[in-house]
Amino acid sequence: MKSNKNFYMGLIDRLKKSPIDFDDFLDILSRHKERFFNNPELEFELLLSNGFPLDIEENKVFLKTTKTLIPEQTFCIVDIETNGGHVNKGHQIIEIGAVKYRNGEIIDSFESLVYAKDIPEYIQSVTNITPKMLENAPFLKNVLEKFKLFLEDDVFVAHDIKFDYNFISSSLEKYHLGKLYNRKLCTIDLARRTIKAEKYGLKSLKELLNIDIDNHHRAYSDALSTTYILEESLKHITKEIQTVEDLINFSKSAKPVMPKMEVNHGKREQKKDNIEKEK
Repeated sequence: MKSNKNFYMGLIDRLKKSPIDFDDFLDILSRHKERFFNNPELEFELLLSNGFPLDIEENKVFLKTTKTLIPEQTFCIVDIETNGGHVNKGHQIIEIGAVKYRNGEIIDSFESLVYAKDIPEYIQSVTNITPKMLENAPFLKNVLEKFKLFLEDDVFVAHDIKFDYNFISSSLEKYHLGKLYNRKLCTIDLARRTIKAEKYGLKSLKELLNIDIDNHHRAYSDALSTTYILEESLKHITKEIQTVEDLINFSKSAKPVMPKMEVNHGKREQKKDNIEKEK
């Protein structure tokens, strides 16, 4: 799994520097030991279906986010609620919410509860989602299929990207629905570099920015709140940050706007098997 991740990270690094001749790109895929298809053209199509934002121009493959200007990019802001912290331990998504945002406007949304047999009491107390609410909800595989079609190859945005992105990707793999290769952006990282705050959890930033959205710890409401944090952050980036890749790099490497000691609160508070978010 690690070598596969390293392969695609290396591919992204190459594409961020310059496009790759299409035939050369296929050759790279054909030499990848952990490819799914023997046919590199099918492997290329698989990358596209898994959200890898590739395109071809003058017979060269390029990473779309290196050319797409920020106002032209569709960002898909996602939040999930789960009944546990680990897909490989049988835990699953119980609610997923997402907002599509482009150039200052919300252009689409996705929201669904997900059937589950069990929800620990502490999860019920945090989310107010009960087993009764999920009795007639669609099964996870069906929700994941619809969500993946909704997501397309948009930039995946979340407040604590590692948890939401990896949990969804692992869930897709569990049901043989592929995985996620979308470019991703963490609003905790971005907010640290654009918004002066003592804490960077979602709840703290909502209070600071006067984001008046109820149903905290519900997927769609938290995705919507995260959308407004993204919007606020984008107001404070410099003119030199033009493309989506510029923005992603800025979110990871730019100097935080507050001293380091004051920005170490944005990580998810994980209680009872790493579930409850510090938002």
